[in-house]
Amino acid sequence: MKLISWNVNGLRACMGKGFAETFAALDADFFSLQETKMQPGQLELELPGYQQFWYSAEKKGYSGTAVFTKHPPLSVSYGVGVEALDHEGRLITLEYPSFFLVTCYTPNAQDGLKRIDFRMTWEDALRAYLQGLDARKPVVYCGDLNVAHQEIDLKNPKTNRGNAGFSDEERGKFSELLAAGFTDSWRFQHPDAVDQYSWWSYRFRAREKNVGWRIDYFVISDRLREKLISTDIHQEIFGSDHCPVELQLDLTV
Repeated sequence: MKLISWNVNGLRACMGKGFAETFAALDADFFSLQETKMQPGQLELELPGYQQFWYSAEKKGYSGTAVFTKHPPLSVSYGVGVEALDHEGRLITLEYPSFFLVTCYTPNAQDGLKRIDFRMTWEDALRAYLQGLDARKPVVYCGDLNVAHQEIDLKNPKTNRGNAGFSDEERGKFSELLAAGFTDSWRFQHPDAVDQYSWWSYRFRAREKNVGWRIDYFVISDRLREKLISTDIHQEIFGSDHCPVELQLDLTV
């Protein structure tokens, strides 16, 4: 079973940068998107063989998630279940007989950590939500989680300490999630790998220089470790300021 997650930073823009070709080439069972920046009806996407599930932010041109799947789910739900948090199209959950797939676009804490309180509330609600799912069946949780967990996960940790995405608060919440029974699948397979990033600023030729951050993840229930086949970061794929990340599991849909 092959899963892809990609923050496309505006799907309509990404369509003009090779999205259809990338989608076809990757040929995933599940293709999760973040930051679609779309409202219903703004794009007719023909994806033969896939069911499409969309969750748009109430604010136009902002946030938004989608999942395209070859496998009809038992159920689909939207949001984390907390009214104050569920206006930005950030979370889609697909239920299957043997697992849950959760696609997430985590709120950015913003410059000066202006939105850190919202972020912390989100993190606590999200962790409780995932633990509730995990009590029922294993979870595959993916997306742009807007945090570089360890110093090894970004090019310049010292100068970014305390900035959005590398604050002690955000890193601590990711540690809490892992301690609650979850595994960062890519880091589990590549414990010492460096210079492997999934996001680069559009400024200062950051991607050309590979000055990046690893903030896109597949996080899995600990008991799925034995089902883990491979993980990948597709740094060769352009079209967004993020690149797709991949997970392959020996798991029956």
